[in-house]
Amino acid sequence: MIRYVLRRLLWLVVVVLGMTLLTFVVTHLIPADPAKAAAGLDATADQIERAKEDLGLNRPLPEQYLIYLRNLATGDLGTSIVTKRPVRDDLRDYLPATIELALAAFLVVVALGIPLGIAAASRRGGAVDIITRFLSTVWVAMPVFVFALLLQLIFYVKLGWLPAGERLDAGISLEPMTGMVTVDAILRGNVDALLSGLRHLILPVTALALARLAVVSRMTRSSILDLSGADFIRTARAKGLAERTVLYRHTLKNAAMPILTTLGTQLAFLLGGSILVEAIFQWPGMGRYAVSSITSVDFPAIMGVTVVMAIIFMLVNLLVDVSYLFIDPRVQY
Repeated sequence: MIRYVLRRLLWLVVVVLGMTLLTFVVTHLIPADPAKAAAGLDATADQIERAKEDLGLNRPLPEQYLIYLRNLATGDLGTSIVTKRPVRDDLRDYLPATIELALAAFLVVVALGIPLGIAAASRRGGAVDIITRFLSTVWVAMPVFVFALLLQLIFYVKLGWLPAGERLDAGISLEPMTGMVTVDAILRGNVDALLSGLRHLILPVTALALARLAVVSRMTRSSILDLSGADFIRTARAKGLAERTVLYRHTLKNAAMPILTTLGTQLAFLLGGSILVEAIFQWPGMGRYAVSSITSVDFPAIMGVTVVMAIIFMLVNLLVDVSYLFIDPRVQY
């Protein structure tokens, strides 16, 4: 297994290099001048040329890319054109908010998606199955930004029950430790900040989780139904085992691998695909940072976000593959 993990880590390096090359080429094809954005709207031609020289944009593209790779090997992601700070520091500030939002949404997906799939499979063709499949279709088909705006319209504008954005109510202060509001509030023993942080999580988590929840519930239902006619399931029933025992001890255990694969994919999506939700709810995470970087043509920031998200996606998939060993002893690497 150690050789397998090392081989996958080596492929991670290859994938990251490919992602950096692709992102570098695409960003430099954009018809915009980051030097002009760095110099300012009223900058003269000399000031723009000086900015190009400072940013290294006056060098040939292959040389710029090799310099970036050299810096990347030392952990240097460059300096943001907009914030004038190291991109590494910006990502350190923004990443915890995205992790908090993604993990909260993932907990909702696991807590609701798997039970809904089990309930639909155990009552195939019944009311629960029909309602679950209908809602899953609606949630998957509806664009996430539409659902996010509907949630804001209903629960913030019309009812006034929940906040529309940000992470804490005005007037509540919390000294950061991990960068995740709910975790920091627990560590600090700040009940007001914890309750406020949870309230601010409800709408973005709901908007982000529902489509993923639908995917997990459908996969759980499908995996269980695929095994319902298997020989070992019929044998278990023939022995007189209770249906609940057959479902949870035999069927669900053997259906765990495709469900786990789906959960890993959804977690990676939640970590990297929350751009629209963060923008709508003014959530200060990686998605919002990526949007501002793209609109301001901030090349180092765009490259930094790409590298970090590629690494996260690959590590999540590696973790899922390794976990197969603990679920099914027949799996060998």
